[in-house]
Amino acid sequence: MSASVPRLVIAAPSSGSGKTTVATGLMAAFAARGLAVSPHKVGPDYIDPGYHALATGRSGRNLDAYLCGPELVGPLFLHGAQGCDIAVVEGVMGLYDGAAGEGELASTAHVAKLLRAPVVLVVDASSQSRSVAALVHGFASWDPEVRVGGVILNKVASDRHEELLREALEQAGVPVLGVLRRVPQVDTPSRHLGLVPVAERQAAAVEAVAAMAAQVSEGCDLDALAGLARSAGALSGAAWDAAEVVASPVAGAAPVVAVAGGPAFTFSYAEHTELLAAAGADVVPFDPLRDEELPEGTAGLVIGGGFPEVYASELSANEPLRKAVAALAESGAPVAAECAGLLYLCRELDGLPMCGVLDAGARMSERLTLGYRDAVAIGDSVLAAAGTRMRGHEFHRTVVEPGSGAEPAWGVRGPRPRVEGFVQRGVHASYLHTHWASEPGVARRFVERCRTS
Repeated sequence: MSASVPRLVIAAPSSGSGKTTVATGLMAAFAARGLAVSPHKVGPDYIDPGYHALATGRSGRNLDAYLCGPELVGPLFLHGAQGCDIAVVEGVMGLYDGAAGEGELASTAHVAKLLRAPVVLVVDASSQSRSVAALVHGFASWDPEVRVGGVILNKVASDRHEELLREALEQAGVPVLGVLRRVPQVDTPSRHLGLVPVAERQAAAVEAVAAMAAQVSEGCDLDALAGLARSAGALSGAAWDAAEVVASPVAGAAPVVAVAGGPAFTFSYAEHTELLAAAGADVVPFDPLRDEELPEGTAGLVIGGGFPEVYASELSANEPLRKAVAALAESGAPVAAECAGLLYLCRELDGLPMCGVLDAGARMSERLTLGYRDAVAIGDSVLAAAGTRMRGHEFHRTVVEPGSGAEPAWGVRGPRPRVEGFVQRGVHASYLHTHWASEPGVARRFVERCRTS
């Protein structure tokens, strides 16, 4: 089986060049033309897909060759792109930057090759003129398997500046598909872990996405970009399907699995809830900032990542829900918590009471912990059997003390082996963000435990 969804990969020589502005604006501009646009992001980023979803009206989906393996990039892409007219894939970091020490693995270039997709290079031209040709030529010729089909020049100062850049790029043989001036309202606020998520600034985010769409529509050749997207090669293989990989739902009545959301818990992969539903769960979202009770009949709880440190006061003030979470955990019901969820289960966060499920304290730190991890389950838990190997990603400026319990969740492999996280009764809590599509048995195991606990 093969499929040919028109698609583009938006890349750049380095971070900060304008990939998010161009990718999000292009998604919104194509959507405004009446096209069904499939939005994707290379790597483990949770925040950019929120803006992509706002631009397209569809779930933003990640394509991560490290977390899921190269073999799943195509199937997961086809899953997200089903029924769409065009797909836009936003890259990560610089075009050729991948997992540290792993060569091209998980780089934008690697994913572009796996998708057989043409690349559009976004170049910050603010401090150069003729040199832009050498830069683009280098990126376009570095790997013959990566097809750079065009350039979008960002932060161009004037008409004369644009003229100089275009003259230089004619010699490089790479077409200019867009020229963007700096527009202040396109800027999106950042803090310690990147952009502020859409859920925290809904109205402002809508305005920002509209401004990105207007800038891209005015400055880019949408017809030429769509034509380039149609030149992508056909992909062989079938789309990923949650029901197929789970094999069969857990027998019996569907247990209610409560999934934390709202502004404090915005980090989640769409495939996780799809896998839980395919495994037979009744997935019910709730907001720990607003809801004072867990959803009726909750048999299991999933608390993903986000920014509890920003909302520590509000989370702490919601004492009824904190007590409900503690009682659920005390009952032995399955609880899966990642990063922000781990902090929420601690005794306290920056001195403010949290759920007290774990005998550990959490606090903000100046140090950024960031990177891919290769992990092995230390013992049996509601998520994995002992010895299960999964890849994860850490991204936080907090510290939990102690860093692991009597029964750690993971043994992290590598140059500095360590244990990390907590397993106690039905609780599995860890800093590692994992992508369950790489190990769909995780979802089925969790739902089975919800049925039997």
